[in-house]
Amino acid sequence: MKVPPRIAVLLGCAAVAGCATPVASTVKQGRDAYQVAQPQAEGKLPDVYKIGLGDELSLAVFGEPDLSTTKLVVDEAGRIQVPLIGSVLVAGMSPDEATNVIQASLGARYLRDPKVTLSVTTAAEKLVSVEGQVNHAGSYPITANTTLLAAVAMAQSPTRIAKLDETMLFRNVNGQRMVARFDIKRIRAGVDPDPQVFAGDVIVVGFSQSKSIYRDIISMAGLLNVLTRF
Repeated sequence: MKVPPRIAVLLGCAAVAGCATPVASTVKQGRDAYQVAQPQAEGKLPDVYKIGLGDELSLAVFGEPDLSTTKLVVDEAGRIQVPLIGSVLVAGMSPDEATNVIQASLGARYLRDPKVTLSVTTAAEKLVSVEGQVNHAGSYPITANTTLLAAVAMAQSPTRIAKLDETMLFRNVNGQRMVARFDIKRIRAGVDPDPQVFAGDVIVVGFSQSKSIYRDIISMAGLLNVLTRF
């Protein structure tokens, strides 16, 4: 049977699709990926609340009304603006941890033995973004127990041309942008643990060039009744 030129080109491309551009060496992979995103212990909730982006906080400094404020909003960088001190990174900390940081900063330069209380007055909705090869990309609300698989499921699962072993998770860690690569197929099979996701995370499910090419071949050649799975 003579193969049409267009399909022959696609077949040739499919044969070398494994030579795709490699993931940058700075991306955490395998066990190292869990340095960026820790697995969620089954049935375990976080011991304390962690401050997130968009949270509204109140700051009280005993005996210093000019330094106290009832509304500090955590910005996109995870910081708040504290009188005298300036910008302070608080996202990912518990209120007690952030209190200790502010108290230490005030005590080091401005006040003697300051008494500080930082509280969360309004918790922002916690969202994670799921993009790439999923059926319904978007931002989704998460809870304390939401994992990578659960977040992808909210986006109505990967498409049929998704590259499951190139699922990237982007996260801000201590003010630095980090990225880790996970294999959804291995996580589903229970081979790898399912990492916990947090507010502000961005998940990008990769694109499989070879699957896309084969689907084009099937569509053009009219072989849908013969080739239906990859």
